[in-house]
Amino acid sequence: MIERVYARARAARRPQRVLVATDDERIAAAVRGFGGEVVLTSTAHATGTDRLAEAARGLDADVVVNVQGDEPMLEPSGIDAVVEPLLADPELPMSTLSLPLDDLDEMMAPSVVKVVTDAAGNALYFSRSPIPHVRAAGGLREAAAAALARGLARRHVGLYAYRREALLRFAALPPAPLEEAEGLEQLRALHHGMRIRVVEVRGSAGVAVDTAEDLERVRALLAPVGGA
Repeated sequence: MIERVYARARAARRPQRVLVATDDERIAAAVRGFGGEVVLTSTAHATGTDRLAEAARGLDADVVVNVQGDEPMLEPSGIDAVVEPLLADPELPMSTLSLPLDDLDEMMAPSVVKVVTDAAGNALYFSRSPIPHVRAAGGLREAAAAALARGLARRHVGLYAYRREALLRFAALPPAPLEEAEGLEQLRALHHGMRIRVVEVRGSAGVAVDTAEDLERVRALLAPVGGA
């Protein structure tokens, strides 16, 4: 899986270098085995962002993209899209992606992170709850359905690009109360006044491999037609 993610990242146009940051020698050996570049990091990191920040300290890159190693369906175009705002605006610290959300069960699911933005496309808030809340007759589900009907709902895609200095600052900041309440690290950036540009892209959400069932879904999606 890590080889496929690496290859998908390499297929993007913008990145000049692709590295795998890991604290596991088994993963490092696998990456070296297919000719990839790897950086071994501390085992003490609480989050992937902390691991990325350690790896970034040794780089001279101005922009760093965080790609999760469990995203075998990653679209290379998404990497290019998330980088563009930082190339266009030297003052922008970080960016991420969102997709249209049109499924009510996904809108209601805490596992699906929703995002709302301002007129410039900067994030106002991320939540596991259905946002925005459209005032409608009935309860929360009816309000969520109304948001979908108006085309106001967006699903957050956990792919980030950072200006290197902003990444190092972000990783050094203390956790924020809303971050801890929602379990969403990006709320730390908003709490401390860091802008996050949210790039709207089309398509469907990728399949992150978090469980054995997810792995089987990805294997089925990647299997040759006819089982050949």
